[in-house]
Amino acid sequence: MRAPLPLILALLFALLHAPAARADLVYVLNSAEASISVIDTATRTEVRRIPVLREVHHLILTPDRRELMIGDSVANELVFLNPDTAEVTRREKISNPYHFAESPDGKYLVVTSLRRDQVDIYDAATRTLLQRLKVGDMPSHVAYSPDSKTVYVTLQGVKRVAAISLDERRLLWSAVVGPEPAGIIWHNGKLLVGVMGADHVAVMNPADGVVERTIYTGRGAHTVFAAPDGSALYVTSRVESRLTVLDPTTLEPKGRIELPGGPDCIAFDPQGKLWVTLRWVARVAQVDPRTGTYETYPVGRSPHGVWVQPRATPLPPPPAPAASLSGAVIPVAAVLPARP
Repeated sequence: MRAPLPLILALLFALLHAPAARADLVYVLNSAEASISVIDTATRTEVRRIPVLREVHHLILTPDRRELMIGDSVANELVFLNPDTAEVTRREKISNPYHFAESPDGKYLVVTSLRRDQVDIYDAATRTLLQRLKVGDMPSHVAYSPDSKTVYVTLQGVKRVAAISLDERRLLWSAVVGPEPAGIIWHNGKLLVGVMGADHVAVMNPADGVVERTIYTGRGAHTVFAAPDGSALYVTSRVESRLTVLDPTTLEPKGRIELPGGPDCIAFDPQGKLWVTLRWVARVAQVDPRTGTYETYPVGRSPHGVWVQPRATPLPPPPAPAASLSGAVIPVAAVLPARP
């Protein structure tokens, strides 16, 4: 028996207007394996393994949104990559780029050197070094004031946060925050600092560095990530293996997701899910914050920074690898052992 015409038309309408399956790309920096994993979210598989020279940790998107800027800290270089194609476009020499970020006004690029105990202020457009400062042991993460006048740097080796004037290029203040401070962000006029050697996030006054309150999140509190829609803040705690969800207005904990494997960095996909690197188990997790459920996928050793690039269609097959490892993109099958 033939289906009624209205039913056929309804089915055709549903097919024509069904949302297309996404094929976003997730870039994971494998800091202990000198490589970058590229995961296709449509198939949940690693489709590329991009070699680097030594040790990648953090990355940012350039202001024109055309390149990912990736710091290879031990190799003393920045690797630039086209996020739509997973192709390495160029490399630049720079001193020990561990963590870095551009100022909100686009004028400065501040780079922390965890190994060399220096903070470098560059002209963002040309990467010309403007000032090198010695402000304490093991400078780690950076955050800016919204007016781009001040940059704040965590100093893991001396339990402090330093405030640096970008106009005058000098230290404004240095204040104790707690053992091994790591991630730092500016949020609603305050500094939020993950105190990795303890179990909390410190809330600091950016004017003088006074700690106004602490928020318990679990041992190894690493850093704080703001949801793109402003609905929540997520804190990763490496040792406790936990994500803590904070109310963005009150900063009170409103949820907790136990995530084994040492959660570290977070990126957000277009559907609002979290991609979280798991440092101790060589995996990345996709977390649904609405339900607290998650799936994990294998990547390289000690995955650290992560980025999600929206994409509507799958990544085409890679070009044939070059003879050297100076930026060739290699199919993942060529570098990973076959599964039994």
